[in-house]
Amino acid sequence: MPIPVINLAQMRAWEKSTWASGQTEAEVIKRVGKRIARRARKLTCTGDTILILAGKGHNGDDARAAKPQLDGRKVKFLELLLPASDLLKVEMALREKPALIIDGIFGIGLNRPLAEAWQKIINAVNAAKIPVLAVDVPSGLNAETGEHFGAAIKAAITLTVGAPKIGLLAPAAWPFVGRLEIADDVGLVPCAAKSELNWTLAADFENFPPARMVAGHKGTFGHAALIAGSFGFHGAGVLTAHGAQRAQPGLVTLFTQPEVFAPVAAQLAAAMVNVWSPATSLPENASAILIGPGLAALKASDALKNFTRQLWREAKVPLIVDASALDFLTGENFPPDALRVLTPHPGEAARLLATTTEKIQANRVQSLRDISKKFGGSWVILKGNQTLVGRADGEIFVNPSGNPHLAQGGSGDLLAGFLTGLLAQTALQTDAQKTLRYAVWQHGAAADQLQAERKNWTIEELAEVIGNVG
Repeated sequence: MPIPVINLAQMRAWEKSTWASGQTEAEVIKRVGKRIARRARKLTCTGDTILILAGKGHNGDDARAAKPQLDGRKVKFLELLLPASDLLKVEMALREKPALIIDGIFGIGLNRPLAEAWQKIINAVNAAKIPVLAVDVPSGLNAETGEHFGAAIKAAITLTVGAPKIGLLAPAAWPFVGRLEIADDVGLVPCAAKSELNWTLAADFENFPPARMVAGHKGTFGHAALIAGSFGFHGAGVLTAHGAQRAQPGLVTLFTQPEVFAPVAAQLAAAMVNVWSPATSLPENASAILIGPGLAALKASDALKNFTRQLWREAKVPLIVDASALDFLTGENFPPDALRVLTPHPGEAARLLATTTEKIQANRVQSLRDISKKFGGSWVILKGNQTLVGRADGEIFVNPSGNPHLAQGGSGDLLAGFLTGLLAQTALQTDAQKTLRYAVWQHGAAADQLQAERKNWTIEELAEVIGNVG
């Protein structure tokens, strides 16, 4: 089940109901310690030194509980109670260049500006440029607002307990939170809190996509029609087709511009390639349509704009609008039972709402809802760190997978193709929300798998992995 993104009052109520059930704080702390240690072992090698910084609160208790579980590692443990005198101890420990720091100094209970001595300790840790695993929340960060109390630890990974706290998702918090992960199996009772935001888990996609029928054939699994690629952007068409193929619809047809037909067709085998023109008719059996990747050279084409708008108004099958084609839309209505999906990054979202990227990022949830409302209640995938999936009403899901190395040309083209290949399959149209979430999660998880294997990889390599994680 997805995990709600909660505020601090909800977290306190959750803890209170857990203690009322008979579960003890000591047992939960023990389990959190095991999760911290497990993650720390994955981040280090046998013989590495791990520096634990523990304060006097429950975060410090969690960090202490991890200490005996760090098998095969050298552990340097510092209990920080008197910051003025503890600074020297921290600086000396940092000079030894530990492989990892476990930050358990402050937790969500911090509610006042940090004294200068604490700020100096935090700044010293940040200046050392050593990877930090923060327990629950980076020390010094307000988990409700995402702002800091004068200084905050810059973590590589934040392992938050139970559920994400709302402030950890604020763009202002991203430089401190790093990669946000959830320790959700620590003995707390089921969370009763409700939220418009929910955190996606890999476990949400167990047995998804569902097994195929033994007697299925090409017609069973749909036909993805893709309009992509133009002069100078022919690779977008190729990557879009590869993405669609990785989703394994029955058929894939790519319509591209005449001037790039030859190089595009030469790079594809199983996918059919045709030329797009204003007179083009899409296949009658097309079960999902994508328009947009690599059409930047044609952004002023009235014929293409009119074609896109006509598809939006009339297509009965799922229509995914991406990249340059987003600018072609005018907010017209579409058939009530039809599926429409918009996939903007923050800059494109800003153009759709006639605002700035900064304003989009300042309130990503509201931006998503405003885009969906403007375009008839369509589904919106607002890309970027912690990609959001949702629409004008209902739940919005936060995607946890992916890393900054996805910021390469062609990444979005591959995702758009993969998503279209999934939605071309009738069985995956029934629960559109889950299919959209799966596409986004799989795209990021594939990038994470590649990043764990090597430091540098390409989108062409991502196309080899997407759809094969989990």
